[in-house]
Amino acid sequence: MDSLVSTDWLEQHLGEPDLVPVDCSWFMPTLQRDPYAEYLQAHIPGARFLDIDQVSDTSNPAPHMLPSAVQFARAMEALGIGRDDRIIVYDNSPHRVAPRGWFTFRHFGARQVAVLDGGFGKWLAEGRPTASGEPPPRAARFEAAKSGDVVKKEQIRTGLELPVLDARGQARFEGVEADPRPGVAAGHIPGSRNLPSAELFNADGTFKSSDEIRRLFESAGIDPERPFVASCGSGVTACSLIFVASLLGNDATRLYDGSWSEWGADAATPKVLGPA
Repeated sequence: MDSLVSTDWLEQHLGEPDLVPVDCSWFMPTLQRDPYAEYLQAHIPGARFLDIDQVSDTSNPAPHMLPSAVQFARAMEALGIGRDDRIIVYDNSPHRVAPRGWFTFRHFGARQVAVLDGGFGKWLAEGRPTASGEPPPRAARFEAAKSGDVVKKEQIRTGLELPVLDARGQARFEGVEADPRPGVAAGHIPGSRNLPSAELFNADGTFKSSDEIRRLFESAGIDPERPFVASCGSGVTACSLIFVASLLGNDATRLYDGSWSEWGADAATPKVLGPA
């Protein structure tokens, strides 16, 4: 299974016993949309719902930080998702957050994980089947083990020697636009570069071609085939940068999970305004 699958491919394989679609939709609080309520109303048949706000380290003040391996394993087994299943993540969000689901599953040891190109919006536009409510229970086993693909704030502060690529929009990156979260300063991490994750997608939500993605990275001053740290507002859209780098053969990237929500809220961290 490729790590990026089409709506045609998914419909052809729906119902196979080891294939599990997972809706991981998430919205910025300002949109006032409930992703779980929307999932219950309509989703891809057989899909489970991964709530990244709930399945998180709620003891951390930064939003939806990755949970412990034990917590994630228990949550996935309750949902009926096994580590050895073929997991197809998708979303119905303008933020294109399915790569966060892809990253999370891989971080905890799943290897057969793919993103649905175009997500639920494309699925609906093509008139493909949907279901409502919760799917039937499903027995599953998920033995989670964390990988080393996440970096912490202090690693960046003390000199990680990897470039940081920020997936936020240009206005937020440059500090022209205030951060939407209270108590979080404007600006960006010193020395970081900017590639807004929205630029990775076509109008229909599908990913741009490999050549186009390479050009976007080059314009941002980052080699997509060399290690880098991805950051964003809260560790969600940064995963789109990691995902497209993986499509180009680069699996040496890392996520700053706390991202600007953590860095910008800390009075002791240096912050820069203006272009990269």
